[in-house]
Amino acid sequence: MLPKLSLILGGASSGKSEFAESLVVSTGAPRVYLATAQAFDEEMRAKVAAHLAQRGTNWRTIETPLNTADDLTQLTESEVVLLDCATMWLSNHLLAESDLEVETNKFLDALATCKGRVVVVSNEVGLDVVPDNKLARQFRDAQGQLNQAVAAQADLAVLVVAGLPMVLKGDLP
Repeated sequence: MLPKLSLILGGASSGKSEFAESLVVSTGAPRVYLATAQAFDEEMRAKVAAHLAQRGTNWRTIETPLNTADDLTQLTESEVVLLDCATMWLSNHLLAESDLEVETNKFLDALATCKGRVVVVSNEVGLDVVPDNKLARQFRDAQGQLNQAVAAQADLAVLVVAGLPMVLKGDLP
């Protein structure tokens, strides 16, 4: 059985979203997709459309670029939630100049108290070169801290590389 909280990590285009979707689908439970991306340009609109087509129609989608914590608290015990992704959520808050500590604590509390099972997708950004500008370094550090905090709460943590899942914590259902 899928645990209460799962974290699926990976690099860009690593297969992490597809793997996370397969975990949610395998439960047979009602599926909710919490979408954190904002499509500001044609490339991103195409990426969002591709994700929608890949998922199919058996999902209830909630667009939640900033208020993800509030949306998590509204879910029911019978639902399985795919939050894709924590990286975009964090980017949105960083660019909105939100108080990251406050927003991160709200997010972590919502994950802990959400009634449904949650699968969080997030990018592992710490395996690359040190960014050359302050904002990028701030983002990289905040993402690393967020990933560590979610992983600490998670029952299952998986790193996906080249489409291959490697279990870091817990057991796959």
